[in-house]
Amino acid sequence: FSLYIFLNPGETITAAKYIQQINEMHQKLQWLHPALVNRKGPILLHDNTRPHVALLMLQRLNEPGYETLPHPPYSPDLSPTNYHFFKHLNSFLCGRRFRNQEDAKTAFDDFIASRSLEFYATGINMLVSHWQICVDSNGVYFD
Repeated sequence: FSLYIFLNPGETITAAKYIQQINEMHQKLQWLHPALVNRKGPILLHDNTRPHVALLMLQRLNEPGYETLPHPPYSPDLSPTNYHFFKHLNSFLCGRRFRNQEDAKTAFDDFIASRSLEFYATGINMLVSHWQICVDSNGVYFD
């Protein structure tokens, strides 16, 4: 399943907004994949920006038993969206111009629809090898 939420122009993510998004994700998971939510808890991989590590956010994640993977302070090489998803999204959008936000949203929807489940699984599975390389290099950035 996929859940993505676009911010309005000029809007920034806050802990409260992120909690709202996590709640929406949790409700969708409960509806579509109750077995996933009813197990020990889904594993959430997100970076360590302020909204993601705010005390209220961490408390919210603990309620349903979410497990969050620790994330080094600056490690784009450990984010599957940085080295897999966005690389392909960038290629998909390359050279396109959008007249408005709706056109951009439609293009994003088209990209999501054009990818198979294997595409997403590959990105997540590559995370294991990237994580090991980072551990082996003592957290030094690599590309």
